[in-house]
Amino acid sequence: MVKSLERENIRKMQGIMFGCSSSCCEDSQASMKQVHQCTERCHVPLAQAQTLVTSKLEKFQDHLARCTMRCNDKAKDSMDAGNKELQVKQQMESCVAKCG
Repeated sequence: MVKSLERENIRKMQGIMFGCSSSCCEDSQASMKQVHQCTERCHVPLAQAQTLVTSKLEKFQDHLARCTMRCNDKAKDSMDAGNKELQVKQQMESCVAKCG
C-alpha cells in the first residue's frame, strides 16, 4: 500500500516539484532570494502530502497498537478464566486479524 502510494503519487509530485524548481532557476532576471522563494513554493505541495501520509500512517499504527492491546487483554482474561492455551491463542490470532 505505502509502496504503491509512493510510486503512483509521491514520485509524480517529486517530478513536478523538480520541474518547477528547475524553471525557477531559468529566470536570469530573478535575484537569489527570488529564486529561493520560488523553489520553496515548489516544495510546498510535496511537503504537505508527505506530512499527510505520515500523519495517516501514525494514526493507523496507533489504531493497530490499541487494538492489539485490547486483544491481549481479552486473551489474558480468557486465560484467567481457565481456557486452554491453544484456544486462547486462536482467539488472540482471530482478534488481531480483525484489527486492520
